[in-house]
Amino acid sequence: MIRTLGGIAMLSGLLVVLVYQWTKPFIAENQRIAIERAVFQVVPGASRRVDVCLDGSGIVEGGTAQGETVYAAFDEQGGLQGLALEAGAQGYQDVVRLLYGYDPVCQCVRGIKILKMTETPGLGDKIAFDPGFLENFDALDATLDPSGSALTNPIRALKHGKKQHPWEIDAISGATISSVAVARAIDNSMQRMAPLIQRHLGALRDAAPAPDAGGER
Repeated sequence: MIRTLGGIAMLSGLLVVLVYQWTKPFIAENQRIAIERAVFQVVPGASRRVDVCLDGSGIVEGGTAQGETVYAAFDEQGGLQGLALEAGAQGYQDVVRLLYGYDPVCQCVRGIKILKMTETPGLGDKIAFDPGFLENFDALDATLDPSGSALTNPIRALKHGKKQHPWEIDAISGATISSVAVARAIDNSMQRMAPLIQRHLGALRDAAPAPDAGGER
């Protein structure tokens, strides 16, 4: 009986491994498609993207890169329309992960797309679709200070109805923790990445895909 149970356990483990290996490329492809759609959603006007890795020295090659992935989004003529970045912060239930668009011209956040969350249905999950909340990101201020090393004002969420400045986020009533998670995720990312993006903006513009390169490079 022990041998039988052992054999069943080994067979079950083998099946799990085989299923994982078989589904791995499909999962990766679905993730790629989801990211691509999200990039074009948070960077209006873009139809092509280039994935680059950015660190303090500028754009670095993928093999040994230690920097952070930035999705540079271009229009059909090769003009840089903006950049999309992933960010995350602890929410009410778990980490809220999102993609946001950054416009380096206005130095502002142009839109967000929630990638993953387990916030409370009917309350916290409104951060993904509530029109009033999403309006916060039409032109959320992320201007650098005179030194160019940090944001002039930290991005923060306030209780519903308390917003007074363009760098503030009007939280959803009853979902303040989830709203704060979104604000914290973007602020942490922008404090780190906005100075790098502005410093290496020329190189990012030069990363435009060739005219015949299709929708992605």
